[in-house]
Amino acid sequence: MKLISATPSPYARKVRIALAEKGIAFELVTEVPWNPDTQTPRYNPLEKLPILILDDGSALYESHFILEYLDRKFPTPSMTPGNDEAVMDAKRFEVLGDGVCDALVLLFFERLRPAEHRSESWMARQRRKMDGGVREMARRIGDRQWAVGDSFGLGDIAVGCTLCILDLRFPEFKWREEYPKLAQYVDRLSERPSFRTTVPVVQAIAASAI
Repeated sequence: MKLISATPSPYARKVRIALAEKGIAFELVTEVPWNPDTQTPRYNPLEKLPILILDDGSALYESHFILEYLDRKFPTPSMTPGNDEAVMDAKRFEVLGDGVCDALVLLFFERLRPAEHRSESWMARQRRKMDGGVREMARRIGDRQWAVGDSFGLGDIAVGCTLCILDLRFPEFKWREEYPKLAQYVDRLSERPSFRTTVPVVQAIAASAI
């Protein structure tokens, strides 16, 4: 299989972590999906990453869909808990993580606009989404070792990738100071090999893409 990814993307990182945790071999292809030379539209009509190209040449896109495919196709180790309630808890963390990351992307590109064209109310709304999402993550995890149940899984992948990209892209958000227990939890996750080998790195976006 082949994974088309962007180095800072928390969405792609979730898939990379799941592949690593399951021990699935794959080829990593790094892209900047905003740049004119991207191959993303060839495989995803929504022009978004990540994209997982299967052995038969077909493509899967959207991180939550890819993760579900991987857990069904390669069930050991499972990234989702066994009972329905726990599965929903894990997916709730996935929704929170994607919501925070979506808001971060919107804020990031709004900040690239000339100052006189930026919407302060728009940026404030994205920041509120980020604040609310992280606050809810901290409340739900509390003192627990894992996001859901007694083992590593989808919830941990979602929360860890979200908070690590905040460290990279929005360092003025002092979530570690506001939620020290959550910071300790993320630091424990960051010690896992799957997290250490997928640390997000900033990519340059072509000026013509902005």
